[in-house]
Amino acid sequence: MVEFAGPGLPLTQRAIDAATTALDVEPAALWAVLAVETSGCGFLADRRPKILFERHVFSRLTAHRYDADDPDVSQPTAGGYGPSGAYQYGRLMAAIQLDRAAALQSASWGLAQIMGENHDASGFAGVEEMVAAMVASEDQQLAAMAAYLRTRLMGELLQRHDWSGFARLYNGPNYAAHNYDGLLQQFHSRYSAGPLPDLRVRAAQAYLQYRGFLSGVIDGIAGPATARAVRAFQASIDIAESGTIDDALVARLSASDAPLHPPLRGSSLSTP
Repeated sequence: MVEFAGPGLPLTQRAIDAATTALDVEPAALWAVLAVETSGCGFLADRRPKILFERHVFSRLTAHRYDADDPDVSQPTAGGYGPSGAYQYGRLMAAIQLDRAAALQSASWGLAQIMGENHDASGFAGVEEMVAAMVASEDQQLAAMAAYLRTRLMGELLQRHDWSGFARLYNGPNYAAHNYDGLLQQFHSRYSAGPLPDLRVRAAQAYLQYRGFLSGVIDGIAGPATARAVRAFQASIDIAESGTIDDALVARLSASDAPLHPPLRGSSLSTP
């Protein structure tokens, strides 16, 4: 799995500004899509990009050659996903043993869960280049999303807040069964009325999760769980346990020699 684990660099304001400018949308619309797709974060706790493996795409791309012998990863119908997180990499690796290019194209990647087979529409020469970008940073994941939406002419749907139209094109014809459009509208209303995710807080949350001090949704909101995790990290490096998030704390968290915390009980951090 090492090839899919990278630095896990969190989003920056520069990437947000570039995406909203390219799509001509307000930040609330952009954040709504990110919140619905990946609970607002593009990486797992082990710094691998979040993925979802689609067996029906792999089946189609390999002309159904593996349907009979490898039904877990190759079937003509969607489904059979199993748990999210690390489990999806198990499915991906099984498919890679059969056909690497098709396997990478059959997973959705990163913040916006763009299918690997859409690498061209997302601005990449091939799927390997796309995956390398997904591994590198959330900034590159967001840039790929912006390129994909522009290529598919979906930016205008976000501009008009046409949630059902956007959901149909982005999530497929069964979007209503998952209330995809309703969730987009809900998050857009929340972000329009209240503060957007704080990128500094969000970066701290990401690094705290990578290091085992925090589990759960990375949302850019400095709530009680985040404050406890910050104090635990501060205690681990023998500084005042203020629970305060500032640039200095984020720098300490992102340093290569920052301490690790034992996996949290009940956390996905304890899974392989």
